[in-house]
Amino acid sequence: MEWRNVYRGILMGASNLVPGVSAGTIALIFGIYDHLIASISDFFSSKWRDSLKFLLPLGIGVIAGFVGLIHIIRWLHEHHYQTTQFFFLGLIIGVIPLLLTQSNMKTQFKVPHFVILLVTAVGVGLMGLLPEEGSGIIDLTPFNGVKLFIAGWLASASLLLPGISGAAVLLIFGVYDTAIEALYSMNIPVIGLLGGGLLIGFAMSSKIIKYVLKQYPYMTYAVIIGLLVGSLVIVFPGFSAGPAALFPSAVTFLAGALTAILLGSRS
Repeated sequence: MEWRNVYRGILMGASNLVPGVSAGTIALIFGIYDHLIASISDFFSSKWRDSLKFLLPLGIGVIAGFVGLIHIIRWLHEHHYQTTQFFFLGLIIGVIPLLLTQSNMKTQFKVPHFVILLVTAVGVGLMGLLPEEGSGIIDLTPFNGVKLFIAGWLASASLLLPGISGAAVLLIFGVYDTAIEALYSMNIPVIGLLGGGLLIGFAMSSKIIKYVLKQYPYMTYAVIIGLLVGSLVIVFPGFSAGPAALFPSAVTFLAGALTAILLGSRS
């Protein structure tokens, strides 16, 4: 078992509480992204025992990070939203140079790669302009049940893709607050529908991502970089907290960037 994956999983789990920051981004920072995709894909094959050694400690960490830090993340968003978002902003910007190096952008990217990168970045950035939903648990009608399942399915793909988080997908579907409230109140039907979509989506998404990484590595990197660049729009909080928060925001931004750079250099 790779037990050091527990602390990696904790950060990955916590990241999924923030729209615009995905577990895939954290996996990139730790240098385990390709291994993560391959392990999830192979878990649904005869290689599942080897995958389990990698995924089990990671999964323990993800659950611990998600459940254990949900109250902290919510408190920080309520009382220190701007400074918290600037930390995540620095985290994303800090990982981009590492990704540019890994993708061999200078030598391998052609015009189509830059076009895909730009289109992806703009598409994700436009998501930041979407209005947010109201809070509260929705009534579980057949339509809403299907909606929750599909939202969970698509959120699973975003969890594996750097740049767009599961939280962002849930926002787009208008069920983000519903999901958070369901976790607080342990609403099993809502959690079950979202979780069912997540599990099935994981099985399919991981195989698709593994395939394109192998067959079209540079185009895939172009999409991933575009996702990260576009997510900056979603994460950027503006300066609504006033001048007094500028210095703390600058400090948390630098802390996030340095965290990404240091973790990336040790991966």
